[in-house]
Amino acid sequence: MDRMSPLDASFLHIENDVNHMHIGSVGIFEGSAPNYGDFADLVAGKLPLVPRYRQKVRFVPFDLGRPVWVDDPHFNLGYHLRHTALPPPGGDQELRNLVGRLMAQQLDRTKPLWEMWMVEGLQDGHWALVSKVHHCMVDGVSGSDLLAVMLDPEREPPPPSHDTWRPRPEPSDVRLITEALGDLIANPYEQFRAMRAAARGWRQLGELFGEAARGVASLSGLVRPTVESSLNGSIGPHRRWDWARTTLTDVKRVRSALGGTVNDVVLTVLTRGFRDLIMTRDESPDGRVVRTLVPVSVRLADERGVYNNRVSAMFAELPIGIADPAERLTAIRKQMDGLKESKQAVAGEVLTSLSGFAPALLLAVGTRVAFRIPQRNVNTVTTNVPGPQQPLYACGRQMLEAFPFVPIAGHLRVGVAIFSYNGMLNFGVTGDYDTAPDIGVLCRGVEDGMTELLKLSGDSRAPADPASAQVPAANGSARD
Repeated sequence: MDRMSPLDASFLHIENDVNHMHIGSVGIFEGSAPNYGDFADLVAGKLPLVPRYRQKVRFVPFDLGRPVWVDDPHFNLGYHLRHTALPPPGGDQELRNLVGRLMAQQLDRTKPLWEMWMVEGLQDGHWALVSKVHHCMVDGVSGSDLLAVMLDPEREPPPPSHDTWRPRPEPSDVRLITEALGDLIANPYEQFRAMRAAARGWRQLGELFGEAARGVASLSGLVRPTVESSLNGSIGPHRRWDWARTTLTDVKRVRSALGGTVNDVVLTVLTRGFRDLIMTRDESPDGRVVRTLVPVSVRLADERGVYNNRVSAMFAELPIGIADPAERLTAIRKQMDGLKESKQAVAGEVLTSLSGFAPALLLAVGTRVAFRIPQRNVNTVTTNVPGPQQPLYACGRQMLEAFPFVPIAGHLRVGVAIFSYNGMLNFGVTGDYDTAPDIGVLCRGVEDGMTELLKLSGDSRAPADPASAQVPAANGSARD
């Protein structure tokens, strides 16, 4: 039995019939789809590497403690592996529609919180793999690690070892209550001990809180609401999904010529996308920004492979009021340099850790309330995750492209995820079905924004074809 962290639990408390808190990905593979039995054997061979995939959530009666992970005594792999096909002609639009529908379906909380859909019928004879994992299980970085674990690093991998898993007995309600009360008594000490160990001594702990104080001062500026926008408002339970493609090669070409980091370039082209979206909605972009929450991984190197949430946040303001692309890049670069100096991400991590002191009942209620408050302080969420920079395979078939899915919740009607894989850098955009039917405008704006930056960098060629992108150097992280 393993108790969730406060942050992991918050993603469960946020969820309701409208806010679906699972993340996901869409991989497009070469060749025809494998036999379903072969695909099931592939996933079955990986399950010993990901214990969470055979565990379910148990809630403590009366919310006396945070939820716990327990083995599912009725685990059935066949429930989690789904098989479907696109209607003709099996193009991009048909795939996007399918993903929007699948991601609008809430995961069953009585079972392990994940699904995989094998999708046949794509154009060019390809097939796709759509994956859903609840956010209480993974954040973006551990999610990309999970993708690398569930697929193969080579076309013909060695056979998996024999699986000897047997579910441990499921705890009774009495045991859940007893252990929750014990944890409640010990919790302040355990939190203090963990923070002291992480800070490696009192001196470093003081430095950490000094950085957090500067970060909190920076975060205080976010109390000021942004201009009223169609990006905020009530949402429904249904979703739209679209994508934009680019390559790390093109992004680094722009960075080398015009300055900044890979993230600066990415946020600049995203700004162009939001500028186009706002303008097509007959809203003036002049003097305006789109404020986005940018999750930042605070996972340590020795925490890779641990499937939970280790994420903080910064807040960036996308200057959609700037029409000139070079000026937009300069503004983004200066702003991101300032955010790094302000220690916003450190402040967010410390405040998140301190939430562990709150009784579980207050945490549950507080999280639910927070997402019912009109959110004019933030307009969208943008998550940028570096993925594996080498080919991955499923049943001997190479994954050609990968696109991310990020949930939307509260009063945010559009969310953006960015994922790099094998030289590609792809955007996945989620929108509320009824109030954001035009997210394709944002996606095309991202691609047009990359084209205009390439021209400014002195390269008159069209952007590189993502499908033929070369594997970048080993240090080619999307966070450079």
